Amino acid sequence: MKHKLFIFIIILLSFSSCSGNAPGSVKDTTLKTSDTVIYQNAIAVKKKLQVQTIHVFVALCDNKYQGIVPVPAKIGNGQDAANNLYWGAAYGVKTFFKKSSEWELIESGIDPAANILERLLFKHKTKNIYLLADAYDGQYIKQATIDFLLACSGKGLTTIKANSNEIPFAGLSDIIAYVGHDGLMDFSLPNDFKKQDEENRKAIMLACKSKQYFSTHIKSTGAEPLLWTTGLMAPEAYILHDAINAWIKSGSNTETRAAAAAAYSKYQKCSIKAAQNLLVSGW
Repeated sequence: MKHKLFIFIIILLSFSSCSGNAPGSVKDTTLKTSDTVIYQNAIAVKKKLQVQTIHVFVALCDNKYQGIVPVPAKIGNGQDAANNLYWGAAYGVKTFFKKSSEWELIESGIDPAANILERLLFKHKTKNIYLLADAYDGQYIKQATIDFLLACSGKGLTTIKANSNEIPFAGLSDIIAYVGHDGLMDFSLPNDFKKQDEENRKAIMLACKSKQYFSTHIKSTGAEPLLWTTGLMAPEAYILHDAINAWIKSGSNTETRAAAAAAYSKYQKCSIKAAQNLLVSGW
């Protein structure tokens, strides 16, 4: 990834990591095998509640286990979510969304499932929309990528209890997002991610050259590419945050892309044209 362009800025920032609720307060109920009845029940509950869900898979930045241009050790430790570049640092998912005026953190949990160091559940402050963010140990970036693609295809079901309701994520999410290094540059995966149902899912891939490396798999999953990238980039949380907020307001791929590009241009201090060329929507 093109870390050299933004490492200096990152070093100057004060990294924050606020503690959430009691460790383990978010219970993992991920299904190990597909169960049609359970899936259908979850779909029915989701429709009854008129709720929308977003599931974000974050592969923590890891100097040791990922093929990246090394970043400062404090933010490049994939086993330390609290200080990680993509999670607890200033522009990490946890820190950025906790500071958001649109989102409220309602649950958090430490080590909720295998390979996941921390899980956060946010609710939009004015809409019936929930966002679940999972911080994967950086050495398990391959599993994070697999779990993301399985969710895009409609497989996997993680339910989180909120306000006495079981809210479905993973394969039943409306938007599935991946944030982190593009591990597909370093390893390959079999094309086993086939669409499982008739549900419509959108995918966001904030990783270097994600359109090039994820295309074959995403096409197989049947998910619609809401936002992905054409070149090297910094997959920081302001892109995800502003893109999702634009989608919530408009439901438009065009508006979502425009918001993401505007955020990237602002924080990376590049031209809006360059940002628009980098962040694209659709095929």
